[in-house]
Amino acid sequence: MSIQENLLGLAKEIPHACTLIVVSKTQPLEKIQEAYDAGHRDFGENKVQEMAPKYEVLPKDISWHLIGHLQTNKVKYIAPFVSLIHSVDSPKLLVEINKQASKISRIIPCLLQIHIAGEETKFGFSEQEVLELVHSTSLEGLQNIAIKGLMGMATFTDNKDQVRREFKSLRMLFEKLKNQVLPGSVKMEELSMGMSGDFTIALEEGSTMIRVGTAIFGQRKHP
Repeated sequence: MSIQENLLGLAKEIPHACTLIVVSKTQPLEKIQEAYDAGHRDFGENKVQEMAPKYEVLPKDISWHLIGHLQTNKVKYIAPFVSLIHSVDSPKLLVEINKQASKISRIIPCLLQIHIAGEETKFGFSEQEVLELVHSTSLEGLQNIAIKGLMGMATFTDNKDQVRREFKSLRMLFEKLKNQVLPGSVKMEELSMGMSGDFTIALEEGSTMIRVGTAIFGQRKHP
């Protein structure tokens, strides 16, 4: 199957209201260009050092999504062009994104990453931390960020029931926040959950953005 055929096949599975983020990490430029030529415009990268050079050489109407853990000292490299940062996992990172965005008079859209998995290695806020954050005064001075929703990664497991429980818990938090009075910079519009192995469950649980690489490009060849 070609990249174009894989994209067309996925398009049939995904609701019209859901955005497909094509995960292009470790993929060569020609493969990303192939997906672009097939009509795709939303691409996700895990690492700033990989995303920034790709931005420089690929078409400028691509929407770049930072989906991996973001270190504060790397924010400045993507601030001018990133379309959405999915992986905001600390107040400190929000402050840095705001600082870099204000330097270039941009408002950078962000999602708050929630820790829903059983694995300790995953990053993210707890439910309590997010509820405290959105109702604290700490967001008042951050004029150059726009929080658009939540992101989460399920446990890497074959246990579909566990994955579903984790996605369901994230959806419930999303709905809870949606029904609260939130600061002007916070809106619950996007729920980013689901990857190649579990996006079907994520869609059933209400995801509005899925992050898919392997199902489009095939298994990565490890050196």
